[in-house]
Amino acid sequence: MDENRQVTSQDLQETFEELAESRASVIAKNAVTAQGIRAVARVPEAVAINTGTFDVEVRQGKRCDQERSGRCWMFASLNTMRFRVIDRLGLKTFELSQAFPLFYDKVEKSNWFLENVLDTLDEPLDGRLMAHLLADPVGDGGQWDMFRSLVKKYGVCPKEAMPETACSRNTREMDDYLTRYLRGAARRLRESHEAGVGACDLQSMKTEMMREVTSLLVTCLGEPPATFDVRLRDKDDKLVLKGTFTPRSFFGQVVDMNVDDYVSVISANTADKPFGHTYTVSRLGNVVEDGGVRYLNLPVERLKQLAVAQLEAGLPVWFGCDVCQSYLSKEGIMDTASIDVDSLFGFPVEGALTRSERLDYGESVMTHAMVLEGVNLDEAGHPTLWKVENSWGDERGKDGFDSITDAWFDEYVYQVVVDKRFLSDEERHTYEAEEPRVLAPWDPMGTLALTR
Repeated sequence: MDENRQVTSQDLQETFEELAESRASVIAKNAVTAQGIRAVARVPEAVAINTGTFDVEVRQGKRCDQERSGRCWMFASLNTMRFRVIDRLGLKTFELSQAFPLFYDKVEKSNWFLENVLDTLDEPLDGRLMAHLLADPVGDGGQWDMFRSLVKKYGVCPKEAMPETACSRNTREMDDYLTRYLRGAARRLRESHEAGVGACDLQSMKTEMMREVTSLLVTCLGEPPATFDVRLRDKDDKLVLKGTFTPRSFFGQVVDMNVDDYVSVISANTADKPFGHTYTVSRLGNVVEDGGVRYLNLPVERLKQLAVAQLEAGLPVWFGCDVCQSYLSKEGIMDTASIDVDSLFGFPVEGALTRSERLDYGESVMTHAMVLEGVNLDEAGHPTLWKVENSWGDERGKDGFDSITDAWFDEYVYQVVVDKRFLSDEERHTYEAEEPRVLAPWDPMGTLALTR
């Protein structure tokens, strides 16, 4: 065999000797083996510039904690909604139930999955599409459009009306057993189809399967309330809200947010997604009758402009990003300059790929949703630093909030959700009128919905 195709002992020995003769390499090895890569690559001067004071800021209540679940998109969505209640009623803090939409999302995702199974009965079981559908049918992740569908159908309720359970705080067991059940259901539907069972009977089988799914979820999360009593006091301990509500009436009367006004704007600068067009991801969604997701793809600079405009109007901004990149979790800092891995190793590692190349080669995808609640601007009005409401409790970062530099935004923020009034007339027309181009089910713009 050609030696050029092999890793030879001579090649390895030469590399070992070269590293041993380099003072920087020896120090790097000793430090990293003792402390880890990020701790050693941390740049204190970059950390120091991350301030806790912002030019434009919307105030939230006490930080929320998604604990051991992948519900970031729910927490981010609910946090944009609870802001309205806190602001309007003058509350010190307030929290909407995260277990409530979790219950209905699992119901709807199960139905969505089974409908996809019925729609792909003749697809080869070992094909890529079936492998994708079966891989994670009811994962915790999701998208803004999917949350909008849940809220319109089911409403919301205060946390006290449906509190957390062991299975909502840590969803792993519930997800695993529900996934196992649904894979078994898929087998039964496909085998029944192969045996000649007709479409009406297959739908009847699915209806019974959904009853069992609902039973499993009630066992894990409890039964969602049909009505509940509410009493809220403001910062001065004055009773400002009292009454009995349904989840939908509470959303309509108390949250009072027209969710149809809010649209998803992404920035994916890859060759298959030209800017200025709308996109959807095939087979991505939850509520069958409400359809899937819809994105408008614009340059990242435009995402920043839209986010600033909404913050200046006094409203927080839901956004999706690749959270683990260049992230100092203890300090709550996302900054491309705060961790210098390339200098540590002596060659490009983080710098090996551009933003578009990271998307194309699977290095970067949307992994987390959070809320922008502040921004610093330079003299020209351009953003320099963003304040972020995370959903990982108040023990990380600065009392639970993070900051991201504008350079990090350039590299790793892929989506914002904004009121369409901030779009230009042309952008709004494109979003509303253009037929979305369909992306593959495994496209990186759909990965946030697959997180656990």
